[in-house]
Amino acid sequence: MLSSLLLCGLAAPVIAAPLPDQARDGSVALQARRQGKLLPLPEIERRVVPTMRNAQYIGFDLEMPSGIYTLKFLRDGAVIWVDVDGRTGQVLGRTGR
Repeated sequence: MLSSLLLCGLAAPVIAAPLPDQARDGSVALQARRQGKLLPLPEIERRVVPTMRNAQYIGFDLEMPSGIYTLKFLRDGAVIWVDVDGRTGQVLGRTGR
């Protein structure tokens, strides 16, 4: 019975606490968004996703304190990254095909 309980405990999902830098970056991003210094993600997506024809939108990263969103797409097995200025919504660059 003890071994069954131990196995159940090992199979339970593990939730990792955010690292201090991640928590700080998240609060900095939230504060910038609330102050109107950073465009909300849905606005960035509305501008960029339609321009990526035949590509599947995978997700994003937000780099703080620069405020640069990196949107990730998949097209024909290749990953494409699109860097967007979070303050202006301007596409800064694209890598991949």
